[in-house]
Amino acid sequence: MSNQPKITCSNVWKLFGPDEKRIIKDLDKNLSIKEVQEKTGHVVAVKDVSFSIEKGETFVVMGLSGSGKSTLVRCISRLIEPTAGTVRMDDVDVTKMSSRELLDLRRNKMSMVFQHFGLFPHRTVIENIGYGLEIRGNKKNVRIEKSMEVLKMVGLEGWHNNYPRELSGGMQQRVGLARALAVDPEILIFDEPFSALDPLIRREMQDELLKIQEKLQKTMVFITHDFLEAIKMGDHIAIMKDGEVSQVGTPEEIVANPKDQYVKDFCEDVPKYKVLSASKVMREECCEDTKKMFENGSNNIDHNSKIETLIDKLVDTDQKFPVVNSETGELVGEIDRAIVMKSMKSTN
Repeated sequence: MSNQPKITCSNVWKLFGPDEKRIIKDLDKNLSIKEVQEKTGHVVAVKDVSFSIEKGETFVVMGLSGSGKSTLVRCISRLIEPTAGTVRMDDVDVTKMSSRELLDLRRNKMSMVFQHFGLFPHRTVIENIGYGLEIRGNKKNVRIEKSMEVLKMVGLEGWHNNYPRELSGGMQQRVGLARALAVDPEILIFDEPFSALDPLIRREMQDELLKIQEKLQKTMVFITHDFLEAIKMGDHIAIMKDGEVSQVGTPEEIVANPKDQYVKDFCEDVPKYKVLSASKVMREECCEDTKKMFENGSNNIDHNSKIETLIDKLVDTDQKFPVVNSETGELVGEIDRAIVMKSMKSTN
């Protein structure tokens, strides 16, 4: 993964009302959303949001209904015009793009997958998948070849001549995903794509997307209201409340160090042992036995190892194990059964 930001949002605002551009110029930025509405009659949907998304990462925008997450992501793609602020992709300001440039961006660089599949009922699966390529003007044989390739990737081989009505909800969403992938976009935007699916199908689709991402390394922006889905899918998560970002961080950073009560409430029921690594829970002070074990080079534990992967090794022994920084080879702490058992509790 590169350190070069693929998408950068800087001080993005979105107001809904008859005179949003004039209001934003003189707006006291310290006012609450309620105060802005009372003073100006305008609704603040996104308030002064800034973050960057690295190339090849999955960035999750998470929040409850009405938090502003969908509006924010629509501002990124300019399906909704931001009232203020800038959105840059590869250092090009999307907010200043002409209609032609924006059309080119959506056809060639970006694809979106929505909760409602939006498939054409009169077209077969293969025709639905190839629609974006058809709009681009690709020849039929090229469309079919590429569509069959992504059809296989999403696990729908053999269903190419069926119609959407003949497919289950999960299969229809796979067609939607395949349609987005067929144009080989650099950026994929998902707006709660799995929230209408049954829990089992939803988990299958999450796993499928993670496998595809591991292979393709696209830049993905993923909206969800489900915190467990957020920590499963995201390299980084932005948690939104009332149009603002409460916290941005890796799943581990957020679960280990929630910045406020709002974020802490989300983390409360998370199985932390699935998220936290050895370095987050280890004891930094090492006993002599641990130091000797480290010197012998036996049973060292990588500081990035998730607690979940260490349970079988540690739960049936009183032995302490050295935790080693995998990059420097340095002894950084020790871990034992008591630490693992504590981390398996739902609360901090």
